[in-house]
Amino acid sequence: MSGGVDSSVAAALLKSQGYDCIGAFFITWTKDAKGLTKCPWEQDVFDARRVCAKLDIPLYVFNFEKDYKKRVVDYLFAEYRQGRTPNPDIMCNKEIKFKLFLNKAKEIGADFIATGHYAQIKKNQGGYDLVKGKDKNKDQSYFLYTLNQNQLKHTLFPIGHLIKPQVRQLAKKFRLPNWNKKDSQGICFLGAIDLKEFLKHYIKEKRGKVLNERGEKIGYHNGVFFHTLGERHGFTITKKNPNDGAYYIIGKDVKKNILYVSQNPKQLLFHSSQNFQRSELKSSKRSDLKNLENFCLKINNTNWISLIPKANKNYTAQIRYHSEFLACKIKIINKTEAKIIFKKSVSVASGQSCVIYHENVCLGGGVVI
Repeated sequence: MSGGVDSSVAAALLKSQGYDCIGAFFITWTKDAKGLTKCPWEQDVFDARRVCAKLDIPLYVFNFEKDYKKRVVDYLFAEYRQGRTPNPDIMCNKEIKFKLFLNKAKEIGADFIATGHYAQIKKNQGGYDLVKGKDKNKDQSYFLYTLNQNQLKHTLFPIGHLIKPQVRQLAKKFRLPNWNKKDSQGICFLGAIDLKEFLKHYIKEKRGKVLNERGEKIGYHNGVFFHTLGERHGFTITKKNPNDGAYYIIGKDVKKNILYVSQNPKQLLFHSSQNFQRSELKSSKRSDLKNLENFCLKINNTNWISLIPKANKNYTAQIRYHSEFLACKIKIINKTEAKIIFKKSVSVASGQSCVIYHENVCLGGGVVI
């Protein structure tokens, strides 16, 4: 029970279906050591209490702040210091909601945990499948690819078969006190502060060069750690003419603290900022990328939920939340690594997650190297 509409409706639906429900709110962040961010958890737990009172169910409050700092926030800092682009929401689901919280729920005698995620769980012949939520605009299966069979067995997603307007209507029908509460946006612990601004207080700035496709210095930045592929803000271009368009980051050299930018990023062949080399620039200029058959990236820390992908089958991959689903094939390297082979060039930063689907079923995925 986060205090939001989705988890509140999930609880109301379960109660109406005859489940014996217990509300659970967990504190993951109050404020950081430097006083930059302050999570509005007091208002959220107040809203959760009002909903639980309306539904006549108890509310348990768990303090997971130390674990969240260690498993999610410290991970965020460590990844950015290596020039990678992490996804803290995925790590929160993996380490907090479906590990720490699930274990706590079992300790107090719960058979299942339920959340307001827009995803579905369906039985197959040998276990369970994680399936996309019905609402294509809200589907959150991307954030849940690290789940395993045991976690799915003890999890319910009561609103996964609904679209957001239906959830709002149900909140009003159940007369929930937070039925018109706005959805939360961005990373939960940051509040109103920008992520880069937050990181700059914990990762030291270091000025470096901005180079174009020809290797010419055309500007500067304050640290490659704060940038990811595809961005067009946060660095300064000092050499430009009135006809120049926006510059996009197409690569970065972490060791040398260099950003590479272009006004035509879709014409260039890069996929991982960690593996970027200037030689790729030269080779991409000599090649007609539209005629190249395959483009690939490598992932590690792989997790396959129910079935391991087969080499001769066609799949789709999502390389960031809400991005398009790209046709691909999978080559399994070992238990923790795989190669994703695309039919067209892709641009994705190392540290981001690549999630694999067969039709509407989320098979799993891994982290881009």
